[in-house]
Parts: sequence; C-alpha cells; structure tokens
Amino acid sequence: MQKGFTPCSLTVWRGFRMRIPFDNSYAQLPAQMYTAQLPTPVEAPQLIAANADLAAILGIDPADLTTPEAAQVFAGNHIPDGAAPLAQVYAGHQFGNWNPQLGDGRAVLLGEVVGTDGIRRDLQLKGAGPTPYSRSGDGRAWLGPVMREYLVSEAMHAIGVPTTRALAAVTTGEDVYREERLPGAVIARVAQSHIRVGTFQYFASRGDMTALHALTDHVIARHYPQANGPAELLDAVIARYADLIAKWMGLGFIHGVMNTDNVSIAGETIDYGPCAFMDGFHPDSVFSAIDQFGRYAYSNQPGIGVWNMAQFATALIPLMPDRDAAVEDFTAAVHRMPALYETAWLKVFGAKLGLANPTEDDRTLITDLLDLMAKDGADFTNTFATMSRDQFINRDAFDAWAALWHLRRSDDATAIMAKANPQVIPRNHRVEEVIVAGRGGDYAPFHALLNAVTEPYTPHTDFARAPSKDEQVTRTFCGT
Repeated sequence: MQKGFTPCSLTVWRGFRMRIPFDNSYAQLPAQMYTAQLPTPVEAPQLIAANADLAAILGIDPADLTTPEAAQVFAGNHIPDGAAPLAQVYAGHQFGNWNPQLGDGRAVLLGEVVGTDGIRRDLQLKGAGPTPYSRSGDGRAWLGPVMREYLVSEAMHAIGVPTTRALAAVTTGEDVYREERLPGAVIARVAQSHIRVGTFQYFASRGDMTALHALTDHVIARHYPQANGPAELLDAVIARYADLIAKWMGLGFIHGVMNTDNVSIAGETIDYGPCAFMDGFHPDSVFSAIDQFGRYAYSNQPGIGVWNMAQFATALIPLMPDRDAAVEDFTAAVHRMPALYETAWLKVFGAKLGLANPTEDDRTLITDLLDLMAKDGADFTNTFATMSRDQFINRDAFDAWAALWHLRRSDDATAIMAKANPQVIPRNHRVEEVIVAGRGGDYAPFHALLNAVTEPYTPHTDFARAPSKDEQVTRTFCGT
C-alpha cells in the first residue's frame, strides 16, 4: 500500500437481487498496486440508462437493471457480493510532462467478470468519489461528461472500434462544482482492463521490480497469452495500438488527451474526456480546450502513438537481463510502428473507398481525396457515407478525382463501403444538445441519439446532418 494511505474496510450489503459474477484477479496482485477503496455513497441515485446487451454478456440478468436496486449499485451505494472495490495507482506523461503519481482519482474498480464470451472485463464506477489519488479533487463527475462517454463509447463499439463500454449511468441527486453548480452523475464503465502505459511507468520509475514483474505477468496472461516475455508483449501492444489509431483516423475521431495514463494496454479506446468527431475535415483540428498547443491534433495522433509506445518500451527495459541490448531491440520495435500504422491506415481508408485489396498505388488516390476535402472543409463522415459531389465547393475537382476512383473501386465496392462508413456518429452539436436537455431533466434526446449512434450504418436523416455554422461546437472539455 502506498505510504500514508490507509485502506478502508470493505462493507458488502447483502440480500439484494442483483448478482454480478465477480472473479477478481487484480486485487490479488501486490498491495502497492492499488488501494482498497469503497465508493462514496450519494444522496438520491436515479438510473438514466442501462445496457441490457452488455449486462447479458457479463452474466448479469438484464431484468435486474430495471429494479430500484440498479441505481443503488451503479451509484456505489450498494456493493454486490464478490466485489473487491479498489483504486488503481499509475503515473504518466501528461501533454509530454512527467507526473510521477496519478491514479484513479474519481473511479473505483468494483471487480472483474469473466463474460459469457470467455473474456475477462473490469467493472468500474467513474465519478464514485475521492480516493487517495484524487489530488484534492472531489472525485465526482458531472452529468455532461457521463452522457458524452456513454454515447461515444457505445457508438465506437457499434462501429467496430475497440473501446471501453458503458453499462449504466445514474444521476446522484447531488451537485458538483466546476465553474458553476452542475448535476452529479456516475458511469459504470466496462473494459478488458484499466491497466495503462502509465501503470508500467509508475513501478518502473520507482524501481519496484516486484510490482513490475507481477504487472507484466498479469498483462501477458490476461491480454497477450501468446507473448513470451516483455519483448513480445511490447510488439503485441504496439500492433494493437497502431491498428486502433488507424481506426480513429478513419472516423475523423480526435481523442484529445493521448497522455500515457490514457493509453490502454489492452488496445482499447479509453477515457473519453474532451474527445470529438470532426465535421468539416481539417487535418490539424483540435477540439480539446486543454490542448492549447495542438499536441493531440488529428494529424498528430499517429506520431503521438509512437511516442507513447516509446515510453512503454522504456518502462519495460528494467525487466530485461541485458539492458543495453534491450534498448537497441526495443528501439527497433518502436521504429517499426509507423509501418504497422501505415498498413492499417491503408486498409481502413481503402475499405472506405470500396477497395477490396488496397495497395500502395492506392495511397495517392486516398490522399488526393483527403486533400480535396481539406481545401473545401467537406464533412468527413458524410463525404465517405455518400461519396457525393454535393459535399464539395469545387465539384469539378471532385468529379475528376471520382473518375479515377471509379476505375479502381472493386466490383463489390458498395458492400465494402457500407460496412466501412458509418452514416451516423455522435456529432459534437448533437451531444451538446443532449447535455443541455439532460441538465434540465429531459433524457429523451439522450436516448434518441443513443439509439441512432448504436445503429451507425443505418441512415438517420436527422442525426446524419452536419451542423449549421451557428450549431458548430469547436471546443470540448474534460469533466474535472
């Protein structure tokens, strides 16, 4: 346990209907890797959304989500049997600056569940109150970021991007204070794990070899059983991360805070803070209000991915018997990442253009279209969803490009494109409308948008429309 941290005694409320088949493994790791931590109860929790499909995968009876107890459980007021609540510790580079201790400052990991599909997942309550890692914060979340994360994470899952998911969202009946008084909320978040690059960095920076070895063994067994040791683990994580970023780029998605403490070792998109999907295409788009210098702009994401993997490689070096040789080998592994990313990027964008087997010769075709889109500010999603000249100011230039495209596209291009190009995304202005309505107690817009974005390949005229100039949202914000 961290020096100066006193673990709370865990209390389990019994006799409730909801059963969650916990099977906890992280809680069995060395004690310095977490602090036992109960959620802080809230005054009057009310369920605003629950994910019956995900509940069934987790082995939770979906009928239990409709009971009054569900809000109590997902707010952290009632702890189900078998849970082992804890807050994880980690470090990280935040906007390139090293922070030697971070951790779950407003999240409590209830435990793990091996789903009906055989996959082990974490169940975490985000916004569950202060922990020893809160750094004087209140440990709470307000309704806006909870709704945003629910919508965006479920949209990403429906599109086919590896991501954390939302099991439930509740309001707390209490206010939180940011620049103003705001309604509090908690999201029940599910992930293959919440282990991050920053988790490895924390123990490597402290020379805690016991914890670093235990963490590495745990991650290999849990996520990469085919990996034989740290070198192969590094290769596997790099490959997943390269593929993930290529998928982001294919959606016009900007994560906004690609700090190493927000990089999932499982290769999932995690921590939807000031994230955004572009409307008009501009390669250097930045939406995050805290990214003042554009470090995590859309076009910078692949390079930042390489930088983050270099930090992961550095954290693994102490595990190697010959550190000088490991530096050389791990550097080579990181340097292979751009080629892995470019291969994944070509596959993603090739499919968006209906190319069954895109080759390097097709790269110019793709980049030429992106250049046209950038010049005209063409809507990213709708350009690929419709492939219509109506998206462009310079329609003659698009027509000239399209003539070349028609020569190259595959016979089954329509079917390929239908699977690669979502019709609907959680556009920033739509999410903002949902948040405004939710603050007034109206959740109907939230559920309407959720229904649309979880059927992303089905046309929804209202939700597919790009924002008008006065509807555009150009800044997104973290919830803390």
